[in-house]
Amino acid sequence: MTKPSKSIVIGTAGHIDHGKTMLVRALTGVDTDRLPEEKRRGITIDLGFAFLDATGPDGSSWRISFVDVPGHSLFIRNMLAGAGCIDAVLLVISAEEGVKPQTEEHLAICTLLGVRRGLTVVTKADAVSPARLEQVCSDIRTFLSDTFLEESRAAILPVSAHTGQGIDELRRELLSLAMSATSHNPDHLPRLPLDRAFVMKGFGTVVTGTLLSGELQVGESLTLEPGSRSVRVRGMQTHGRPEERVESGSRVALNLAGIEVSDVSRGQTLVSEGTLTSTSVIDVDAMLLPGSSVVKHRSRVHFHAFTSDTLATVSLYGYEAAEPGVRRLMRLKLQQPIVLVPGDHFVLRQPSPAATIGGGRVLDAHPLPNLRKAKCLAWLESLKDTSPEEQLLLRVARRGSVGLAMHELMAETGFTPEALERHVERFVSSGHLFRIPGNRLLSKECAETGINDISNRLKKSAKSDGLKRSELKGQTGLNAAIFDFLIETLASRQEIRLQDERIYPAGQPQSIDPDLKQRSAIATIYEAAGLAAPSSSEVAVKLGLNESEMRRLMTRLLREKILIKMGTDALYIHHGALETLRGRVRELRGQMLDVSGFKQLTGLSRKYAIPLLEYLDRERVTRKDGEKRLVL
Repeated sequence: MTKPSKSIVIGTAGHIDHGKTMLVRALTGVDTDRLPEEKRRGITIDLGFAFLDATGPDGSSWRISFVDVPGHSLFIRNMLAGAGCIDAVLLVISAEEGVKPQTEEHLAICTLLGVRRGLTVVTKADAVSPARLEQVCSDIRTFLSDTFLEESRAAILPVSAHTGQGIDELRRELLSLAMSATSHNPDHLPRLPLDRAFVMKGFGTVVTGTLLSGELQVGESLTLEPGSRSVRVRGMQTHGRPEERVESGSRVALNLAGIEVSDVSRGQTLVSEGTLTSTSVIDVDAMLLPGSSVVKHRSRVHFHAFTSDTLATVSLYGYEAAEPGVRRLMRLKLQQPIVLVPGDHFVLRQPSPAATIGGGRVLDAHPLPNLRKAKCLAWLESLKDTSPEEQLLLRVARRGSVGLAMHELMAETGFTPEALERHVERFVSSGHLFRIPGNRLLSKECAETGINDISNRLKKSAKSDGLKRSELKGQTGLNAAIFDFLIETLASRQEIRLQDERIYPAGQPQSIDPDLKQRSAIATIYEAAGLAAPSSSEVAVKLGLNESEMRRLMTRLLREKILIKMGTDALYIHHGALETLRGRVRELRGQMLDVSGFKQLTGLSRKYAIPLLEYLDRERVTRKDGEKRLVL
């Protein structure tokens, strides 16, 4: 058989002792019950894995991976871990018993998790009479009506794993299901939720999971979340076969370097470095199942997503209790952080008595911490029924005049840089977004608001000699990059006039300033020098100024905050260079920085590094802690 080029992951579902494991063995020849206790008790306790290679009528090669889940209600947590990453479901119902409680709960779970494809298999067909088989199939059709597995959308196949009856037809239906499945979206960042971690002699730590999105390669460095542990992919397999590269939709085992197996557990997620992080607060669109209990504000529930589960506290928008069958916007505060992105599906279970009560999808995995509740609710209402691409506009607009950096937008949405660039470029071309130098985005509405604010302030405050650029920036409260962008926009529209460090409304006559030329020359030298600024005496010599003239001009530049004096030293730095430095250091928020590291970051000598670090301390960008500094 040729090497499989496409893959699909199918999970079993159904009541205990309905023959799920026997069915997978009949299809693949693999006994997925691997634990001694499973062998002893004759039931599935944890997840099991197998695969089937098949060739389509068009010659395409397929690898159909199976995740066999336990059917006993006591092991529903393991079932949820297996069902969270599947593309389709194989609902297994015994001809002897028909629909049972776990049949109903498993189907509800698959629906809540967004599974929309599958097959229904009636097992043990050889153990009942034809009349009984027909009656059971009729009952199943009634049970499945108005679900994604109703007979008009998915086959119902009687089989016997014991005699082989219907197994070949089931293989054909599985291949047809695989071939008609929607391709995985290539626009999303790689995510591998882990379902197993163990040690293999001679190799070390091995983890397994279903690759939700993206692709992975041998030699690649990844991050394990939560925990932000850096690891390297030493080797890779799919169902025992070595691979150099795998794509989304594949069952994969990774041999990891840089971590002990004791530091890895089910529920953690591997992501590409510098992309996604785990979160403990999410806003969701949820619905409770019919017949479930109401959920009150500040209730505690079990939250399940992919292979993760944790306790969560429910904060209801509106405070009224959530009723069964009604969509509600909620904020969930997770006890343990999980890697999530918008669109991810989840299941909610009540702790006691244990039962599945509902689920939904994530709307926002990184809510803004200080956004007022009423404003947040209005934003979520506008977000919940829009496409992922259109949501980009709402996410940028939500940040207001601060804007949103591309890497922040990537972390919020889970889009790859390439996909994000494609979508953003469309909005930039249409004028809905503005791209600010430094790869920051600003919405059209916020840009116009900022432009109007600047124009109004100039009209109200500008004297005959205009307004200092630094003074106007301080009045607006905008960061340097966005302020400069809006000023340049106004200048290009000829609504303002720029001259050196001053800004004039369009049409305002220029005043005569005898020192302007000399001050501008000094400011230009310091701006060009950046952080490695010359001494004032060196600048004076260069411009042919005497000591008293230089002192007078420097005093005015300091008063206008064009230059900033560093402590008691005779060191002056242009405000633009300091603004850039503050931005670079703030990117290291939460990290420790010593003098050596700062020198390496800036390329400066100790002569400049020490006063600049002291300046950052005064500005509360850093806080000194012994010989190091914490970036705040």
